[in-house]
Order: sequence, then C-alpha cells, then structure tokens
Amino acid sequence: MPDAEDLVLRDLVAALAEEAGRMALDYARRGVKTWTKGHSSPVTEADIAIDRFLKDRLGAARPDFGWLSEETADDAARLARREVFIVDPIDGTRAFAGGLPDWTISIAVVRDGRPVAAALAEPEARRVFTAARGFGAAVGGRPMAAGARATLSGARVAGPKPMVERVQRQGAVILPKIHSLALRFAKVAVGEVDVAFAGGQSHDWDLAAADLLVHEAGASLTGLDGAVPCYNRPAPVHVPLVCAGPALHGLLVDTATPR
Repeated sequence: MPDAEDLVLRDLVAALAEEAGRMALDYARRGVKTWTKGHSSPVTEADIAIDRFLKDRLGAARPDFGWLSEETADDAARLARREVFIVDPIDGTRAFAGGLPDWTISIAVVRDGRPVAAALAEPEARRVFTAARGFGAAVGGRPMAAGARATLSGARVAGPKPMVERVQRQGAVILPKIHSLALRFAKVAVGEVDVAFAGGQSHDWDLAAADLLVHEAGASLTGLDGAVPCYNRPAPVHVPLVCAGPALHGLLVDTATPR
C-alpha cells in the first residue's frame, strides 16, 4: 500500500539530488582532480565532496536510516536498519571526468530490501527523475511512462556488447554507450530507450534509484530469471539484468538467457 511518508522522502532526496547536481556542474566548470581507486576505477574530488554533502544532509534529516554509498567505506551496521539511503554521488565518473554529459547523481531510500523513494539528477540535461512507491514516476515534475513497443525489430537497445548482440540479430538498434548505468535504465522509464541491459557486478548504488523509476513508470528491471533485485544485502552486488516495458520484458528474459 502506498505510504505518504514516501512522498516526503521523495521530495527530500529530489531536492538534495538537484543541489548536488549544481555542485557537480561547478566542479566540472572549474576542472577536477582525478585519481584511481582499486585496480582501474576513477574517482574525482567532486565524487568525494558530493558524497560528504549528501551523507551530512541526509543523515541529519533521517539519523535512524542506514547508509550505503560507492564513496564511503561500508559499515555493516546498515544491515540492521530497515531503511537505508543508497547513494552514488556521481554515477558515470569516467564521463564526468572526461567532459561527457551522461553522468548522474543517484539517491534512493530502500526499505526492507526494495526502493520506496528515489531521485536521479542528470545535471547536464537540467532534469531530475523522481519516484515514490505507489505514486508513480516523473521527470521535471511531469509523469513519465515506459514505451509500449512489443517487438525487438527497431527497438532501441543499450548495454554490454555480448548482451545487445543477441537482440541485434532480431532487428534491434544498438545505441551508443550510456556511461551512467542508472541513466541507461531511467531512459527506459521515460521512453527514450526500449531495452537496457547490465552485465554482472553492478552494485546497489548503480541500481536502486533507477529500479524504482523503472517500476513506477510501468516497466520492469529484473535478473535474467525474472527476479527483481534485492538491496542492502551483505554483498551489494548483482547478477546480469534486463530492463524493458511490459510487452518486451518477458521476451527479453527468454532471449537474453544463455542456451
């Protein structure tokens, strides 16, 4: 059942995503310091600054919520919290650092393993996607709905090459790479992409906000077995995923499954 508190949470994360977007644009104009974490993952000073900003502001607003972010050391205490903020301060850091437009700021509230409020800012496009569970999804305050395409012929598809090649053989049109995984899925929710895939090893912070946007817009985001993702687990890593409107989703699950 829809919960009015989720509307409050949606408005909270939307306002902060928009403010964080302005911060990121300011960093982009001035130029950012970039370095590598782990083996090959880029990070910038903007990622760190926005992460701290969001952690401070969201933590002050809901101090009893857990926290999971790409740029914060994981704290197992989140596993004991029913509600958790899941954040990617900049999803698509390579694009951001390289002066490309397809990066986002992703914030979700997850309750009992599923997202209930979300905001995804796309600062270069000056738009913010928002959703609350049971209340629909919007972009720039306008309701959005996934496309109704029922065939793969002519469908616009984005994702890893091995996955998109399977549907390309059936007439799908392969789109240029969308660096932000969250944006790739959000574009399905707003009808700009018909099909989106993610390979294995995506994380909660890549997915949680976009997941709610997609489902509230009438599309589906699941594993190749049709199961919806579960968030705030000890290892916040996911299997390959497929996202599409209702008419295509069942077909895609069958098509994308290795035989």
